[in-house]
Amino acid sequence: MIAPHWFKLQTMNLAVSHDEPSSALDAASLRTTVIRPTSGWAALNLPEVWQYRDLLLTLAMRDVKLRYRQTALGVIWVILQPLIAAAIFSFVSKIGHFSTDGVSPFMFTYAGMLGWNAFASTLTKSSMCLVGNSQLVSKIYFPRLVLPLSTVFSTLIDFGVGLSVMIVLMPLNHASPSLLALVTLPFWLLMLVFLAMGIGLFAAALTVTYRDIQYILPVFTQFFLFASPVFYSATSIHSHNLQFAYYLNPISGLLQGFRWSLLGAGSVSPIAVLYSVVFVAAAFILGVVGFRNMERGFADVI
Repeated sequence: MIAPHWFKLQTMNLAVSHDEPSSALDAASLRTTVIRPTSGWAALNLPEVWQYRDLLLTLAMRDVKLRYRQTALGVIWVILQPLIAAAIFSFVSKIGHFSTDGVSPFMFTYAGMLGWNAFASTLTKSSMCLVGNSQLVSKIYFPRLVLPLSTVFSTLIDFGVGLSVMIVLMPLNHASPSLLALVTLPFWLLMLVFLAMGIGLFAAALTVTYRDIQYILPVFTQFFLFASPVFYSATSIHSHNLQFAYYLNPISGLLQGFRWSLLGAGSVSPIAVLYSVVFVAAAFILGVVGFRNMERGFADVI
């Protein structure tokens, strides 16, 4: 276990010479590395994360390989999950007579599920990454930020598979977004991932000490699923007060823009987008700062 204060790592290089015995040590070759916990407000150390990029890629590939290894259908679940969810919610949308901005309920819901799954998957995986890798955290030194960052790779792979299905379905349902709309798709995706990562970093740090978070977070995520425009649009809400509460949800503006970029349907409110972007930036910064400042005690309590 890493000591709570500091410890030293010493490495010695043997200086072998033809004129001296092979057992002689070159004192100048001794190198001492001192690892200390951060004090005060810890900043994001991206160069250190970059030094451990091999570990980041290894953890990301491990997550992708192990995810569906012992399942009968394997990666087919990546396609089936959003399709089944879209079919169920489109049925709910028809029964509730929710507005889908002139698009078929299935396409409307499937586009919303693509954006929502990118958010929910990143949030769930990043929030549980520390507890799921407790042996690594307690025994090996590396930037702990590597663990939540490694979960994003599998989310992007799942999104890519789901997007390929969307591309096949678009001409069948006469969806024709403009080139400008399609170009903005990476922006909406990044905003959703950054929002999930900001919340997930803070939740992951809290879960190390308070395991209650792992039971609270699924309820929080389920609530936001129904409070977000996944299977209904803003035009379905007629009450002015409810519309105000609707746009207080930062995911609302992002999902509207995400769906507009894929289907060309609906409208994007600039004020809602600006609010969402500011909220995402604040959530990500607070998540990183909170994670870095709680990081110093992970090895002692996990």
